Amino acid sequence: MADITSEGAAGRRAEAQERLVSTAASDLGRHLAAPELISCVELLYFAYRDFTSDPDTMLEQYGFGRAHHRVLHFVHRNPGLKVAELLDILKITKQSLARVLKQLVDEGFIIQRAGSEDRRERRLYLSAKGGRLTDKLTQIQVKRVEGALATLGPGADALARQFLFAMINEKDRSQVEILIKGQRVEIAGEPGSNE
Repeated sequence: MADITSEGAAGRRAEAQERLVSTAASDLGRHLAAPELISCVELLYFAYRDFTSDPDTMLEQYGFGRAHHRVLHFVHRNPGLKVAELLDILKITKQSLARVLKQLVDEGFIIQRAGSEDRRERRLYLSAKGGRLTDKLTQIQVKRVEGALATLGPGADALARQFLFAMINEKDRSQVEILIKGQRVEIAGEPGSNE
């Protein structure tokens, strides 16, 4: 009798799984049938391509890539950022960050300091050289965003921010919101955070 019950349970699980797959396929078909949404996806690809193209050209002069740019950006916006926090922001492996960070430190764009309370912590700051490069990269991208928003009229910036924020994984939104507002509590009052 146990065999009949386990076969019945297995059959019910298989049927439930088939219904789930069928529902998912139906939902996917509905979304794929919306050409406006496909156009939005493509526009995101093209917008990102062009948003990163000018900084990519500048970064090539230093032998840097987009990973270097992201590290410079977040360290610039969050002086004294812990390496562990940067890993969490970028969602990359320690190995990937180590290679990029080593190059930025070795070439004098980033300064590493031990934490004031925990000497094992590595806190990251931009050097003056790193700040100048990051400012140039940011200015190029701000100019592109500003130009695009100007073509859309009043209120476009708020709508664009809402859209981009909604694109972020829900579980990460509060962290992103804190980063954007610059309210990193761990860094408040950190010596040298105004560098």
